[in-house]
Amino acid sequence: MNISEAKQQIKNAVTAYLTRDEFGNYRIPLEKQRPIFLMGPPGIGKTAIMEQIAGELGIGLISYSMAHHTRQSALGLPFIVTKSYGGAEHQVSEYTMSEIIASVYDMMEETGLTEGILFLDEINCVSETLAPTMLQFLQYKIFGRHRVPEGWIVVTAGNPPAYNKSVREFDIVTWDRLKRIDVEPDLDAWKSYAYTAGLHGAVLTYLSIKQDDFYKVETTVDGKRFVTARGWEDLSRMMQVCEEQDISIDEKLVAQYLQDPVVAKDFAVYYDLYNKYRSGYQVDEILTGKADDTIRERSRNAKFDERLSLIGLLLEAINGETRNCVRREAVLTRLLAALKAVKNGTEPLLVCLRRQIERENAKLSMGKQSASLSEDALYLTRCLIWELEDSLARLSEQKAPEFSDLKLEFDQKLARLKSAAQETVSHLDNLFSFCEDVFPDGQELLILVTELTLSEYSAKFIARYGCKAYFAHNKELLFYERQQELLEKLDALEDDL
Repeated sequence: MNISEAKQQIKNAVTAYLTRDEFGNYRIPLEKQRPIFLMGPPGIGKTAIMEQIAGELGIGLISYSMAHHTRQSALGLPFIVTKSYGGAEHQVSEYTMSEIIASVYDMMEETGLTEGILFLDEINCVSETLAPTMLQFLQYKIFGRHRVPEGWIVVTAGNPPAYNKSVREFDIVTWDRLKRIDVEPDLDAWKSYAYTAGLHGAVLTYLSIKQDDFYKVETTVDGKRFVTARGWEDLSRMMQVCEEQDISIDEKLVAQYLQDPVVAKDFAVYYDLYNKYRSGYQVDEILTGKADDTIRERSRNAKFDERLSLIGLLLEAINGETRNCVRREAVLTRLLAALKAVKNGTEPLLVCLRRQIERENAKLSMGKQSASLSEDALYLTRCLIWELEDSLARLSEQKAPEFSDLKLEFDQKLARLKSAAQETVSHLDNLFSFCEDVFPDGQELLILVTELTLSEYSAKFIARYGCKAYFAHNKELLFYERQQELLEKLDALEDDL
């Protein structure tokens, strides 16, 4: 299965393991909860989906790479105690608590979270001295004499032998105690994540053209050559920062992330071409409906690879707009709830506002420490805190601030969001109108619709605000129209405050 399917399988398993009966006991007791074993090649996103699962379920996450642990750090250190057996005293060795188990208790004490995921990566690459201890742990969830606390689900991961010479094969007894999930690289699944994460358009477009370059591991006379999903993501984020700081992006930089010289060179060449297309095609003019005949004629006569690059440039722009709108709406929804709490407070307005900021900061701190907030949730929480602090600063300058001042600010922010959303709707319409004109019989429209569907934010935006051309070209995906709970969400904000 792909990484997206694996994520859902793991999320389902964790949800089931954390389900309680009417007496508050776990329906599946700890000793019957099979540890989840995620088997897949390196750099595919195994660790990333664990962070997403913990954030989406609101539970803690502790991660360890077992390839770097010794028997002592996993099992604990031995010490001598005196015990009495049959009336005689004997010297007996015991062990301190495992660093790994202790970290679970530390998080529980520091964050108050009693449930979470203990993620042990590279579990089948442990040292020879640690291997017996790890097999015992997988069977009984015990390191030394200390068991994993109830409410903490054990998820492990490992690499197939083809990717790592130090892999240790498990016996049937061990496999029969694990819930095994095998995952393979899948470009479409990764692109859905990449669009949501806002990765660089050149990376996404290049991989649409050269899909075989998404993930590869080869052994040559000069050693290993490889390109992974992790490499593409890290390169993308570096490129975005380099562009902001006007730092050159060349083959030398690319090769630091894509450790296959052929792929690195091809992408570096393509990136230069992508930038030429970016300056040559007037993307802003296309989205505002002002593309001239020269641009239209060039698009019609372009080769397929150039057409894909143009689609990539347009998608990069429109996905950025829809991402901003959807995120902004989410922030305003949270801001509405916070302002309601301020309004219902019994203390003076500014005091209530300060206390709300303190509560949100506490949530942010706890979420960062426990990984119980996803990357998106952390971003939204930071935005909410900024909004509240900005309001507090302005109200503090007034002699007699009132809640009506906060409501007026909120209404103005809501109006600006609606204006931006309508502008994005217009840009979407112009995008489809341009593509229908210059690519009436090609695959470009299908690619455009498919890529918009893969983008979580664009799909949400279209579900909320609509786009007739999108649905006309993709009738099989009309299920988005059934998400009626989104349609009234923004309008209701005005009446709730």
